[in-house]
Amino acid sequence: MVSRVIPVDDFDLVIFGATGDLAHRKILPGLYRRFEAGQIPASSRIIGAARTEQDDAAFRDEAFRAICDHSSVDKDNPQLQEFLGLLGYVAIDARGEGGWQALKDRMRPGAVHAFYFSVAPALFGDIAERLAGHGIAHDDSRIVVEKPFGRDRASARALNATLAKHFHEDQIYRIDHYLGKETVQNLMAVRFANVLFEPLWNAQFIDHVQITVAETVGVAGRGSYYDKSGAIRDMVQNHMMQLLCLIAMEPPYHFDPDAVRDEKLKVIRALQPVEPADIVRGQYTGEGSDYLTDAEDPASRTESYVAMKVRISNWRWQGTPFYLRTGKKLRARTSEIAITFKEPPHSIFDDSGVPKANELVIRLQPNEGMNLKVMIKEPGPGGMRLVQVPLDMSFADALGADGADMPDAYERLIMDVIRGNQTLFMRGDEVEAAWAWTDPIIEAWEDGKRRPEPYDSGSSGPDEALRLMHRDNRRWREIRS
Repeated sequence: MVSRVIPVDDFDLVIFGATGDLAHRKILPGLYRRFEAGQIPASSRIIGAARTEQDDAAFRDEAFRAICDHSSVDKDNPQLQEFLGLLGYVAIDARGEGGWQALKDRMRPGAVHAFYFSVAPALFGDIAERLAGHGIAHDDSRIVVEKPFGRDRASARALNATLAKHFHEDQIYRIDHYLGKETVQNLMAVRFANVLFEPLWNAQFIDHVQITVAETVGVAGRGSYYDKSGAIRDMVQNHMMQLLCLIAMEPPYHFDPDAVRDEKLKVIRALQPVEPADIVRGQYTGEGSDYLTDAEDPASRTESYVAMKVRISNWRWQGTPFYLRTGKKLRARTSEIAITFKEPPHSIFDDSGVPKANELVIRLQPNEGMNLKVMIKEPGPGGMRLVQVPLDMSFADALGADGADMPDAYERLIMDVIRGNQTLFMRGDEVEAAWAWTDPIIEAWEDGKRRPEPYDSGSSGPDEALRLMHRDNRRWREIRS
């Protein structure tokens, strides 16, 4: 199956922080892939903006190296040189006046104007103020802001207020790259485009849900930065919260940005406070690789792992727990959602000891896809022996594409910005509601004196996390790539 590429309108995209890591790893390679696919008009312009003093040619050389280093590309492909011809550069003083008039002179009337804030959140307000003050941004311009969007509800609300001074809510695109993953979007398609699952998608038929985001890397090299956030700020409050919302939300009346985000907001507001006994925090240990060394703070109580049991107080989910876990230095790199259905109320087969529950597993990375575990008869004579088998759908196999053809999340989301489609972006009230639920958890940890539980690097996490499930007569799924 060949994916259909729909070109976007002619645009001017300004990337603030264009010499930074995110621009090199994701934004510039993603834009090139969309250009190569024929989605970006050749008349569009991509303007890098940063403190570094350099000209257009130097920035194009920098972009060429970044694209070659972070994507599979033929360096001799004439399309690459054509794409580099779209690039320009302006040296900008984010907190001063240098470069802003030069940037204004680059912007073309009639094109879509988008501004990507690939910078520290402390600079969001300064850049927004100067874009508006110099007449560079207009009522139909769009801005993209990266996480972290605040570190608590108060700072998120202040940041929202700062941006709202210069831009309307329908101009602000708060990006969470997890929502750009094909499998995450397919979660909505599976639920709302098939009659098979939605009638069963409730507490009557689902026993529990597990959401796992496991990483094999530690925080070495950025430990002092990570130590100011921890796993709950870095992963739970944003990425995992969004996955939880997509699983638990009610069907929106239409696939419309505000309709979808209204339903996600209802889920966040229905989350019960988490009891201390339902949370486990951990720090990885190991010879030559432990969190305290990597964080450069032997007294740190910041978690590199968190597992928790979450409950949603509404008719659909009352009584069905959601188990969330994420951590660094775990056994394998994997992100998945597992929906475990209840066992049949009565079995007519002599199948003691055989698992009977159906399970739908949505795999976000690696090897994006879904599989549904069902019970069938084991082949051969000798009676009705049951066995559980997966009905597996790998996107690469089912859609006739290899991994290289799967669009990166940033590619999809940046094109949605140009289209003016906010469906996969967070709204301001949604961000604040997520922090309102998360803040009491963090405050309880910071007020207490208990240190995170140690766990071995390369393991599945602390033993306490296993007991969190065992006391409910459940088990975590094995972490494997």
